[in-house]
Amino acid sequence: MPRLVYVLNGPNLNLLGKRQPHIYGHETLADVERDCTALAAELGLEIRFLQSNWEGQIVDWIHEAREAAAGIVINPGALTHTSVAVLDALNAFDGTVIEVHISNVHKRESFRHHSYVSLRADGVIAGCGAQGYGFGLRRVAAVAAAGKA
Repeated sequence: MPRLVYVLNGPNLNLLGKRQPHIYGHETLADVERDCTALAAELGLEIRFLQSNWEGQIVDWIHEAREAAAGIVINPGALTHTSVAVLDALNAFDGTVIEVHISNVHKRESFRHHSYVSLRADGVIAGCGAQGYGFGLRRVAAVAAAGKA
């Protein structure tokens, strides 16, 4: 059973800690990666932590994960609300998919209330800050341990 999890981050997440910290907090993406790497080791997982501002790159990584990963934890950023391409790629992935949002998208602008990714996600975590990534990794680990990944 693969124990690799792709942690994918979409547009503008490279600016965590700098862009609208009153919404997204002060932790940087490097901080999130460090925490995810440490937690993954505790859970017996390996992670591939990636970020791109390009939709096609996210799609390519999802395709890559099809061959090697037990799960995907994805914070698609604005692609959440716009990308049928990301949804289609996720629909071709057989493992666990957990969608993560740092902010509570349901308390924000109405266009953020719709998620294409949620149509495929096995779980959605929103409004828990960067801690949501850890929740996502724990869920993938639990499903993998149960032999359902």
